[in-house]
Amino acid sequence: MHIEYFLRYNFQLILGAWRRKIRVIYKGKEKEVEKDRVQDFLKSIGAVAIRVDGRACDLSILSELQQGATVEAILPDEPEGLEIYRHSTSHIMAHAVKELFPDAKVAIGPAIEDGFYYDFDVPAPFTQEDLERIEQKMQEIIKANTPFRRKTMKRDEAVEFFRKRGEQYKVELLEEMEDDEVSLYEEGDFIDLCRGPHIPSTGYIKAFKLLNTAGAYWRGDERNKMLQRIYGTAFSDKKKLKEYLDFLEEVKKRDHRRLGKELDLFSINEEIGPGLILWHPEGALIRKTIEDFWRDEHLKADYQLLYTPHIAKLNLWERSGHWNFYRENMYSPMEIEGINYEIKPMNCPFHIAVYKSALRSYRDFPIRYAELGTVYRYERSGVLHGLLRVRGFTQDDAHIFCREDQIEDEILRVLDFTLFILQTFGFSEYQVYLSTRPEKYVGSLENWERSTNALKLALEHKGLNYEVDPGEGVFYGPKIDIKVKDSLGRQWQCSTIQVDFNNPERFDVTYRGPDGKEHRPIMIHRALMGSLERFFGILIEHYAGAFPLWLSPTQVGVITVAERHVEYAERVLKRLKDEGIRARGYFDNEKVNYKIRQASLRKIPYLVIIGDREVQSGELPVRKRGRVQSGPYRLEDFIKRLKEEIATKSLELNI
Repeated sequence: MHIEYFLRYNFQLILGAWRRKIRVIYKGKEKEVEKDRVQDFLKSIGAVAIRVDGRACDLSILSELQQGATVEAILPDEPEGLEIYRHSTSHIMAHAVKELFPDAKVAIGPAIEDGFYYDFDVPAPFTQEDLERIEQKMQEIIKANTPFRRKTMKRDEAVEFFRKRGEQYKVELLEEMEDDEVSLYEEGDFIDLCRGPHIPSTGYIKAFKLLNTAGAYWRGDERNKMLQRIYGTAFSDKKKLKEYLDFLEEVKKRDHRRLGKELDLFSINEEIGPGLILWHPEGALIRKTIEDFWRDEHLKADYQLLYTPHIAKLNLWERSGHWNFYRENMYSPMEIEGINYEIKPMNCPFHIAVYKSALRSYRDFPIRYAELGTVYRYERSGVLHGLLRVRGFTQDDAHIFCREDQIEDEILRVLDFTLFILQTFGFSEYQVYLSTRPEKYVGSLENWERSTNALKLALEHKGLNYEVDPGEGVFYGPKIDIKVKDSLGRQWQCSTIQVDFNNPERFDVTYRGPDGKEHRPIMIHRALMGSLERFFGILIEHYAGAFPLWLSPTQVGVITVAERHVEYAERVLKRLKDEGIRARGYFDNEKVNYKIRQASLRKIPYLVIIGDREVQSGELPVRKRGRVQSGPYRLEDFIKRLKEEIATKSLELNI
C-alpha cells in the first residue's frame, strides 16, 4: 500500500513538472524548458521570434502559452528570421529619422531580399551626411535596448491616432484595410503601423549599414508624390555584414555602366532620350560577334531568319491582345494618313503574318522563325538602369509553329539549344521556373492545362530541377523561365519558353491536315538571351569587362618599344588583321610602360611587345592579360593558336 502510494505520488510530481515546461524546437533539435525560463533560453540561442502552430509570433506571446506547448525558434540566420531582423531595423531607422527630422512623414519600410528600406516624405533629399547622422542615432537607439511592444487598436481609432500625428500615409493605408482591429508596434517614443512580428528589443541588432538613398513615388505610381527612400542592410553578426559590404564593392567595380564608359562600349545621351542605347565601335564589335554566333547557330538548328518592320497598324496589337494587356508599357499611337500605327512592343504578330503568307501543310511542320527584332516599351524613367532596363531593345526572338503532337519534342529542342547558348557565353549555373496562369488571362482553362503539362513534361523528361512560379505566366500562356547565375552568384532572367494556344486562334492560323481539313497549329514563343542590351550588360558584369578572346573587341595589342620598331610592328599588325584577328597598334611616341598600361586598361587579352630582339629574331613574346608571359612564338604559330582559341570559344586564355 505504501509502495503504491509512493509511486502514484511521484508520478504526479513528475507529470506536474513536465506540464510546467515548454518544448522548444531549434536547429533540428528539441529541448524542454521550464516555462518561466524559456524566454532566457530563446535569448541564449539568439531567437528573434517563435513559430506557434505554423504562425510567426513575437516572443512576448510566451506568457500566453499553456504549459506543455511546443514552439519553434526563429533564428536570424534563417530566411524568415532575417526578414524579421531587417524589418525591425527599418523601424529603428524610421525612429532615428523622426528624432532627427521631426517633420518627416513615414510611409512604408519593408524588409527586401538584401536588406530593407523606408520611404519618407521630407522637404529635401537626404545627403550622405544625413545618413551618417541617422546611423549614429540608430546606434544610440540600439544601445538603449528598448523593447518592441505590440499594441492592438480598432481600425477607426488607429486612423484618428495617425491623423492627429500628421501621418497621412499611414491613414491612407488604414482606410483601405478591411480589418476591424489592427496592430501597432512601439519602441521608445516611436510607434508604427505593422503586422509584425518584431525582435524583442532594439539591442538585438548587432550589425547594420545604411547604403544609399533614392527617389521613389508613393506606391510606385508616378502620379503620386516623390518620396525619399533610404536603403540599408542588417546581419546577425559583423562578419556577415563585412562580407556583404565587400560583395557590394565588387558589384560596384563590375557595374556595367562604369565599365561601359571606361571601355568605351556604349552610352546613353539625354538629348536622344533615356533608355535608348548608343553602341560605340568597341561595343558594336562585341554585338556583331554575338549576333553572328546567334545567326549561325540558328541556321544550323533549322530556323529561318526574318526581318520585320518597327511599326504596324494599331488594330494588329488589339487583335493580339497586347493593347488590352500591355497598354501601359506601349507608346501612344501615331496617326499616318488617318490610320493609327503603333511602334512594336513584340515581334510575334509579324511572324504570324509571315506564316499566313502561304498555305501550310502538316508536312511543313515544325516551322521555326527567328529574328533579332528591335522592340520598344515604355518604362518609367525611375526604373531605367543602364543596359539592364531600357526603352528600346533587340530581342533574340523566335516563334515555332508545330502540331500538338510535336510540342514536347520542340520544347526539349529549345531547352537543349538554350543551355548550349548560355554555356557558350560562360553561364553554367541556372535556376529554372515554371510560370503558371496569371489572374488576367485569355483562352480556355483546358488549353492552359495542356500547355502547362507540356512544359512540365519536357522539364521532367530533361531531368531539370525547377520551381513552380504561380501566376507568373504571360496572358496568353504558361512559360519556362531560366535565370542564370553570374560569377558573383547573382541571378539574372534571360531565357523564356512560352506555349501559346491563344494567338493561333485570334489570328485564325491554320494548316491542312492529312485528312484534308483545316487544323490549328500550336505556337511556341522563345528567347534565349532575352535581349541583346540586357544580355550584354550581364556579360560585362559577369566578366568585369575582361571578355574571353572570342568576344573581346580587341583581341591582340601590338606595342612598340621605340620608333625604329614601328615598321616591323605594322607588318605584324597587318598580318593579324588579314587573318581576321581583331588587333590594335600602340605605336605612339610614348614610353613603353605607358602604352602597356593603356592597353591593359582596355582589358585586351594578349599583348605583343616588339623591340630590337623581336625585330631581329622574328619571334614574339606574348603577354597574357594578368601579366603572365608566354612564348616566344613565330607569328604563324601565334596566329594558329589564336584561331584555335577563337574557334572553340574558349572561356580561358590558353596561349
